[in-house]
Amino acid sequence: MTLYQMKPAFQRLLRPLMFWLHKHHITPNHITLSAMALSFIAGVILAVFPEPGLFVLLPVVLFIRMALNALDGMLARECNQKTSLGAILNEMGDVLSDIALYLPFMLLPDSNAILVLIMLLCAVMTEFCGILAQTLNGVRSYAGPLGKSDRALLFGAWGIAMAYWPPIVQWNNALWGVATLLLIWTVANRCRSAMRQGEIK
Repeated sequence: MTLYQMKPAFQRLLRPLMFWLHKHHITPNHITLSAMALSFIAGVILAVFPEPGLFVLLPVVLFIRMALNALDGMLARECNQKTSLGAILNEMGDVLSDIALYLPFMLLPDSNAILVLIMLLCAVMTEFCGILAQTLNGVRSYAGPLGKSDRALLFGAWGIAMAYWPPIVQWNNALWGVATLLLIWTVANRCRSAMRQGEIK
């Protein structure tokens, strides 16, 4: 069970906004680039001012980004606006946005920079393995337990915790370690899913 499985319900809530965007000639690529820009701006703010209290920005930005990511996919599919450039921007945007938003973790007090970098590498690998599954059997893998949406929930909640209870930063490295293990598990699950689907075909 991953947060990704709740996506259809979230999309139903966003559908009226999708029609409004389409009516006003907003394309999926506009939305994808906006989500990237928002992530980069938030990441720069958190990197320049790595104060635990400022990380309350994280859940806000992650929620907006999640909504924008859902909208760009809905516009592409339901309004017949799929493009090769859009597919490239979507995949690259997710990875670069994750790096921009989570890299400032390494600047927090008592945070182990190497552990954060390893965690981010594993996060990138989960997306790579998801795409790899698609090249093998035509179906992108979203297997958990720590896919993109699950990471947003975990780190967004941690951002709130740091903002309202700063002493929790002493547990940062424990969270990075647990997240890294869950990401490795996610990579394994996505590889297994790809091989299993390939054998069925």
